[in-house]
Parts: sequence; structure tokens; C-alpha cells
Amino acid sequence: MTANFKAEVFQNAYLPAGSTEVHAIMTVTTLGTAIPSEGRSGETPKASGDRLFGIICDTSGSMDGAKIQSAKKAIIQLIEMLPEDVHFFVIAGSGRAKPIVSVMRADAINKEAAIKLIRSTITANGGTRISTWLEAAYQQFKIMPNAIRQALLLTDGQNDFGDAEDLETRLKACEGVFQCDCRGVGTDWQVKQLQAIGNRLLGTTDIIAAPDQITSDFQAILGKALGKNVADVKLRLWSPQGADILYCKQVSPSIADMTAQRLNPQTLDYPTGAWAAQESRDYHFCIKVTPGNVGDEMLAGRASLIATAAGVETKIAEGKILAAWTEDEAKSTRIDRTVAHYTGQAELAQSIQEGLAARSAGNMEVATIKLEKAVRLAAASGNEATTKLLKSVVDIDDAGTVRLKHGIEKLDEMALETRSTVTTRIPKL
Repeated sequence: MTANFKAEVFQNAYLPAGSTEVHAIMTVTTLGTAIPSEGRSGETPKASGDRLFGIICDTSGSMDGAKIQSAKKAIIQLIEMLPEDVHFFVIAGSGRAKPIVSVMRADAINKEAAIKLIRSTITANGGTRISTWLEAAYQQFKIMPNAIRQALLLTDGQNDFGDAEDLETRLKACEGVFQCDCRGVGTDWQVKQLQAIGNRLLGTTDIIAAPDQITSDFQAILGKALGKNVADVKLRLWSPQGADILYCKQVSPSIADMTAQRLNPQTLDYPTGAWAAQESRDYHFCIKVTPGNVGDEMLAGRASLIATAAGVETKIAEGKILAAWTEDEAKSTRIDRTVAHYTGQAELAQSIQEGLAARSAGNMEVATIKLEKAVRLAAASGNEATTKLLKSVVDIDDAGTVRLKHGIEKLDEMALETRSTVTTRIPKL
């Protein structure tokens, strides 16, 4: 059984004379389960059903004490929860990576052996070179190339400065091979550093406030991973000769720029990772086209979801992006409601990040302006979760005036920055 996909495109296709940029939002939704077809559009080919879940745990010296003990407890409980038809592995990462448990099936005997190894061999010492962790995970995931491949990475600190070049190399190799959700425990890690890994590997990034919360967070990640039932789905963009894809972004459930993540330089294929039977995501495309004459219409682009199983590609959803030039200002100046909503969500995230950066630099005037704008944008879009996070760093009076709070907790600031890219769906009319 696999997921049935549906794609809808939202845009105002009308452009004023001379205009060259076409914007569109495509909503992709999986509609429960459907009997696999023989390549019919809209239904995925049958997947192998194999799943491989990898756990990558920071074991550097800074993890010593409550964090490493809580992490070990969480890993053990995850292993105990794994269904027997799932495969798994565990990697301990410090200045180098050590596979504590290589790929094995989650049957009772293997689980017991793995838990003994975790209890006896995982200790906290050394530095932090995340490139080696990803390389070790890559080698494990290569063992099951046709499985649904998901990793969980936990760290509590900053990556070693000298690892930047190697990390970039490893990230390029890992793109499209496996997904990875990233978690930072405490407040000594860098948000942008971890987000860069999560975004590139099509996973989420979040903060875990305290060690005793690691277990519940891990279990939530595992639950979502086990809900994925379609692997190796990619987004393929086509545009006519002379047109350029300016950007391709995921804008829901979170903002992630996919523009530079082409799977092949010769094609406009972007990885989207695995999908669950009931899931919805939104993508924002911007295409630069050669301007037409008033009255001209054209197909500016086509976005397709492609599933691959046993080396065979199947188109499972498609949306068309149009362009039409007009002198009618009422048509050309109308902004599509969905496009406007997600443009505002991107602006909200940017305002938060710029406001926090200004505050960190000591420029309180700019910080106040940016965060006040963020408060307005969050309220206008109905993003209650972000509004709540903003209230941890600013005070908002009855008139809507925003003032920076004094003595902001580092944890609150990092939570706001980390979750600033999480968007809200467009409210129903």
C-alpha cells in the first residue's frame, strides 16, 4: 500500500507588460493509501517496505554527565520501540565517529545485544567533528539503498572550526541519500550551524531545553519516521528555453531553500525525502521568463513529483505554472492569497532572524523595529505559535507597541531563532 498524491498550483498568472517574474505556490498532498498502480500518474509504484533508522549521538566531552546519561536512556528506549521489520544502527560521534551498532534488524536478540553495547561503550570525551559522523552514517545507509532512510542527530555544542570544509563535502555526498532530523540540547550549540545540516538533509531542527526531555523528543521523531511509507520522491522542475528557475523553496511546514540542492547539475531535480500516507507540503517557485506581448500566454513551468522504485521512475503528481501578459491593472496587480501568505511567512522568519542578530550586535533600535514587524506579521497570518515565542523576548502593550525585554533567557532566544522558519498554513476563508 502506498500514498496517492495530489498537486494544486496557486498563482496570479496575469503579468503587466514587460514583467519577467512568475511566482506560484504548489501544494502537494498525500491522500491516504491506494493500491499500487503500474505507473499511472498520481499513484506511486510499490515500495520495498524496508526501513533503516540511524541514531547519531554526540559523545564529545561537553556531553558528560546528565546529557550523556539521558541520551543513552533515550536511545535504549527508541531501540525497544522499534518494530521487528525495521533495521537500525547507532553512531557515537566526537572528534571521530564510532559505529557502536552497525546495521541490524530490530528483532529481540539484536535489540538486546545493541542495548548492552550502548550501556557499556558510550562515554563522553573528545571534540566535535560532525563531518565524520555523517560519513559514518552515509556508509551505514549505503547498505540498504532502497530502504526509507531516516537519521536522528543529537548534539550539545558547536562543530570544530576546522571541520567546515569537510562538513560541506560530506553534506553534498549525503544529500538525497538519507534524511536527518537534528536536535540541540541545552544552549551551547549554534542554531544556524545545525539548521544548515537539517535543511540540507531534509529534516527538522529544534532545541531540547533540558536532558530529561531528550526521550520524549526522540520518541516523537521516531513516530514520524515510522509513518513514512514512500521513499525517493523528487521534485522535477521544467521551464521553457530561455527561462530560468530563480528559486525553489519549501514554505510549509517550514521554510527551506532547495534552490542549490539539485540532485544532478544537468537536471532540475530536487530531493523531497520520504512521505507519509497523509501529509501536505507547500513549495514556492519563482521563474524568470522572456516577457511576452500583451495578450500572449505561455506555460512558464511545470512541477512534477517523481517516485523511484527498483530504478523505475513514475510521475505521481504534476502542476502547471502559467504566464499571461495584460494591460488590465485590476488583473495584473491582484496578489494570489496563497502566494501572499507564504511570502509573508518568509518575511516573518527574516524579520525575526534580523532582529535577533541586531540584538546580539547591541543595536537595540534595529532589533526593536525588526521584532515589532515580526509581531505584526505573525498576528496578521494567524501564526500563534510564533507570536507566543516572540512574547518571550519582547513585551507587547495593549496598543501593540513592542519593547525588548531585559535579561532575555538564552533558551528563549534560541527557541525563537530555531523555530522562526516553522510556518502556519493559510487560514481557510
